[in-house]
Amino acid sequence: MSTERDNAMDAVDVVCVGETMALLIPDPPVSGADAATFRRDIGGAESNVAIHLARAGHRVSWHGVLGDDGFGEYIAHRLAAEGVAVDSRTDPTRATGLYLKELRPQGTQVRYYRAGSAGSTLTETDAPAIWRHRPRLVHTTGITAALSDSASGLVTALLERQGMLRSFDVNYRRALHDHTSPSLLLSLAQRADVVFCGLDEAHALWAAETVGDVRSLLPRPDVLVVKQGAQGATAFRGDRSWHQPAPEVNVVEAVGAGDAFAAGFLHGVLTGAAIADCLAEASRLAGATLGTVGDIPAPLASDITHSCHDRARAT
Repeated sequence: MSTERDNAMDAVDVVCVGETMALLIPDPPVSGADAATFRRDIGGAESNVAIHLARAGHRVSWHGVLGDDGFGEYIAHRLAAEGVAVDSRTDPTRATGLYLKELRPQGTQVRYYRAGSAGSTLTETDAPAIWRHRPRLVHTTGITAALSDSASGLVTALLERQGMLRSFDVNYRRALHDHTSPSLLLSLAQRADVVFCGLDEAHALWAAETVGDVRSLLPRPDVLVVKQGAQGATAFRGDRSWHQPAPEVNVVEAVGAGDAFAAGFLHGVLTGAAIADCLAEASRLAGATLGTVGDIPAPLASDITHSCHDRARAT
């Protein structure tokens, strides 16, 4: 948990802002109705990105709100163990959010228990604590913007701030964004420097049919990455575009793969890698996550991990 002394720490590379929840996964992986035991883990779009970036050697802080409960303590300890600096508030009146993965033959069903959670109390008044880290990049998502009006105000403030890179993942979730205007997510994305958006998300929100349609809708971000599922991903910068095929992997489940993709791409952004290399790293990390039932896979062995970040350091 943060203190005034912590807030005066040296500058970090990235601050990731959003809600992190406790995650329960049936162990062994059976349906929730049949599970006798559950494995405890954590999950949250922004903290997933934070963990991947910390594993790559970046200085990363996560900012959110946790309940004064065991799940909140577990999340803080787990993030710290992954090398992520935890700069959170504690709300003693609200519980830490929780979600459950139900593993079924037709696919993974995710159920959230987050209404009125501590994480939903994020507010624009949290911004000064984030600025004190003097980050090179701030990353947040449309999920955070949908948690509450106050959280949406914080996301807007983060994306309007000048003097640092601003990264935004649309991260559309039908149930969560049911009461969120599609124009809000479009407006927030227009404020960012680096934007991630699935073609399926853009179709559901704004009736986009092609990656070109998405770029036409979002001309202002310096870099726009459109994820195309099995068809890979396309990145735009200025009048140029690059395409990366999807990784060939045995898919266990897809939850968390989009966050891994964003983290992989941001590795390259932070190290000055070429856009094509950023896409390749994004694809590699997403592929590793597709092969696990957790949101975050175990770290790859050092002898087979050759990220953009590693190459940049070597040169």
